[in-house]
Amino acid sequence: MGIVTCDISVSVDGYVAGPNQSLENPLGERAENRLHAWMFETPEENAAEVAAITGAGAYIMGRNMFGPIRGEWDLEWRGWWGEEPPYHAPVFVLTHHPREPLTMAGGTVFHFVTDGIESALAAAREAAGDRDVAIAGGAATVNQYLAAGLIDELRLHVSRVLLGAGERLFEGVPDTDLEHVSTRGASLVDHLTYRIRR
Repeated sequence: MGIVTCDISVSVDGYVAGPNQSLENPLGERAENRLHAWMFETPEENAAEVAAITGAGAYIMGRNMFGPIRGEWDLEWRGWWGEEPPYHAPVFVLTHHPREPLTMAGGTVFHFVTDGIESALAAAREAAGDRDVAIAGGAATVNQYLAAGLIDELRLHVSRVLLGAGERLFEGVPDTDLEHVSTRGASLVDHLTYRIRR
């Protein structure tokens, strides 16, 4: 069985999204280009980290990461990524509103889970088989899994920017023992990997 991982880009001051998230600014004001520049402006330099992010056997994300809709679903909405999302694996979306699975090009199938983080993790583990399960985000989802002690390896991609406000990583997470695994600096980002001790 694989492990439960989390890869997340974060500002130096601890934010994974900026303020005022919207359809026009899915990661909030000032955040999208700044937090993820390392992935798009210097992809060759960060190829190993991108491969690790996209190499999971299943993913879990919060509803806000899937889309900006609140309340009942707008069934026309199919996610931020177009017809072929980058996951190429089952994705389990945490929500309070049921929806039938959504099959996309390239092997991504979005499943909508209404009965909590443990249920989503059990379904993702079954779907992933021997491969890892990745907690994809956003901040509230990652913080819930951290607080519950359900993440084995945390991979922070620290972009050298200050956002000053937004969605903060580690909000509401109790004292956690992190074992340093690796650090690698690149031109736009520092990649930090921690194993979470139980």
